[in-house]
Amino acid sequence: MTRTRTLAALAPVLLLLACEPEPEDSMETATPAPAAEVDPVDNPLLGEWETPFGAPPFHLIENGHFIPAFEAAMEAHNAEIEAIASNPEAPTFQNTMVAMELAGSELQRVSLVFSNLTSSVADDEIRAIQREMSPRLAAHSAAIALNPELFARVDALYREHEELGLSSQEARLLEVTHENFVRAGAQLEGPDRDRFAEIRTHLAGLYTQFTQNDVGDSEIWMMHLAQEDLDELPRSLVSSARRAAEDRGEDGHIIVLSRSLVEPFLQRSPNRAQREEVWRAFYERGNNDNEFDNKDLIREILELRLEMANLLGFETFAHYRTAGTMAGTPEAALELMEEVWWPARARAMEEQGDIQARIEAAGLDHEVAGWDWRFFTEQVREERFDLDDAEVSAYLELDRLIEAQFYVAERLFGVRFEERDDIPVYHPDVRVWEMTDADGNHMGLFYGDYFARSGKRAGAWMSSFRPQNGLTGATPLILNNCNYNKPADGEPALISFTDATTLFHEFGHALHGLLSDTEFPSLAGTSVDRDFVEFPAQIYEHWLAQPQILEQFAIHHETGEPMPTELLERVLAARTFNQGFSTVEFLNSGFVDMAFHLETEPTSLDVEAFEAQVLASRESPDAIPMRHRSTHFLHSFAGEGYAAGYYSYLWAGVLDNDGFAAFTEAGDIFDPELARSLRENVLAAGNTIPAMDAFVAFRGREPSVEPLLRSRGFGDLIP
Repeated sequence: MTRTRTLAALAPVLLLLACEPEPEDSMETATPAPAAEVDPVDNPLLGEWETPFGAPPFHLIENGHFIPAFEAAMEAHNAEIEAIASNPEAPTFQNTMVAMELAGSELQRVSLVFSNLTSSVADDEIRAIQREMSPRLAAHSAAIALNPELFARVDALYREHEELGLSSQEARLLEVTHENFVRAGAQLEGPDRDRFAEIRTHLAGLYTQFTQNDVGDSEIWMMHLAQEDLDELPRSLVSSARRAAEDRGEDGHIIVLSRSLVEPFLQRSPNRAQREEVWRAFYERGNNDNEFDNKDLIREILELRLEMANLLGFETFAHYRTAGTMAGTPEAALELMEEVWWPARARAMEEQGDIQARIEAAGLDHEVAGWDWRFFTEQVREERFDLDDAEVSAYLELDRLIEAQFYVAERLFGVRFEERDDIPVYHPDVRVWEMTDADGNHMGLFYGDYFARSGKRAGAWMSSFRPQNGLTGATPLILNNCNYNKPADGEPALISFTDATTLFHEFGHALHGLLSDTEFPSLAGTSVDRDFVEFPAQIYEHWLAQPQILEQFAIHHETGEPMPTELLERVLAARTFNQGFSTVEFLNSGFVDMAFHLETEPTSLDVEAFEAQVLASRESPDAIPMRHRSTHFLHSFAGEGYAAGYYSYLWAGVLDNDGFAAFTEAGDIFDPELARSLRENVLAAGNTIPAMDAFVAFRGREPSVEPLLRSRGFGDLIP
């Protein structure tokens, strides 16, 4: 998921820069449309949008509109900022803080539309525009953050805040804005100030290049499947491989480097040589010493981040990043990972023993390798729980699970969702629902973009076209993106239980945006600490796994019968299966991410050797690599949202398991009082209160790590 906590005046710009951009096959050929081609007066991105609920007019927007719109919006934003900074009147909350909150609204609209298109429907022209605009927007952002007159007004209010009679939200906005100005270099002077701005601009271009390299390297690889290969694969995987070939303009069936194709293939293909080929291609993205290689970029990014952190007085970039989170320090984040690591590793070694026994029972004489784990794990799982992925997926139809995510929100929060066909969309696959309260009052729009396609980045994420704004009364426009395999025409979209969990996860993020109820947009929705932002998403996952939800919505796509009780019981019993592998795989990336950003001499760093050293120091099993190899680790190197912060998913895991335990302890997963507290203290509150205060207000106490360990099946391994 992509989000960032921003200072008010920079929100429109940083929302764009935080997005993980898309690459292209040939990065030298495409050029952006000249700005002169479009008259700003006729630009549909500018001015009021005459659409239902002010939704983006995608039916009118063309690529050539973006650069002129950006330029006009930046010019208007600069004028607004200059008017605030040069105001001859003494600074007040109204003429400074509120004025900053209202500034840049047009730039925010353009940025949010464009950033979402770069992730969802990128083509060569969009990618070229992105490469041009990223450094220009970074320079625009830095100029505002480093505006001494503007910061002087904020600083004067901050120093006098106790005498200003501010409301709690006003005080919080002032506190957060001042902190973000300082972290953006506002207190730097002279050459240090200039150098900081240079670094920010340079990094913006490097982040774009890193992501474009990742997808570029992915898009030049494919593996064709022969008929004998197809005969040994599930029908759903064969259908997805056929669709992938159609998307690439190829005949037959292919595997491409999308996780939604790679993982099922590694699970189901009995051809070990092909599994190894796919695994290595997926694992080595960005590390092939070609035009898309990312190793030099990693070194340069780390050097610049370290320099930036040092300019601000931090020992390392990891110290800089964690200073603005619930963890507070790299040491605290590492302590949490360490607490989970050893139980997870112990369980993973047990799982590896089971797999090795299965390999030997099959009369094979090789040691388990990375490309073996998923295949033989599926055999162990089928044997232990009598589960077949295809059997389970037959009951997990995407449309019904979308209904299920809405049903849970309706039961918990009293909201309703109705699909609309009159809202413009950027691709035919996109669907839109209106969210209303129990009385039918409009509250926002939810966009769902669920299928993988060329031009769409991998993974799943939540973003927005417009955040909730209490000052203007603007309702939120929230988007979920997933990358499920699109079925052939006439076939149902069947997904795995893991995919269904992802669906609920991203909708938890969406609700964080949709249910936001703050006065100031800079404090709205997901604008919270990075290691708290995953809490609403991860706690929402728990409702999917409740029997009363699966009994109602896990319906066989052909027979219409609900999932049998005994199958449901086996599905739920298997939830902790292979959790050692999953947790070790995640923590490997977390430890490497943190180690990179604690490094004080990155200039000559050997990326592969560094990875190996970190994993060896943890005694990590050779057969379990990092979930995200450094050279395609978008969380860490395509932006700063999760840099030195990948651990935050685990931190949120502590919160979500302890938080959902409140519902189970109450004996009602829809307990009205707990649902009200979750909505008011977390989802609606945004960043109006510190993250730990929000959790305690909901839970009644600080969280414990034990529910996390028990939920993953590590309870017997707790020291």
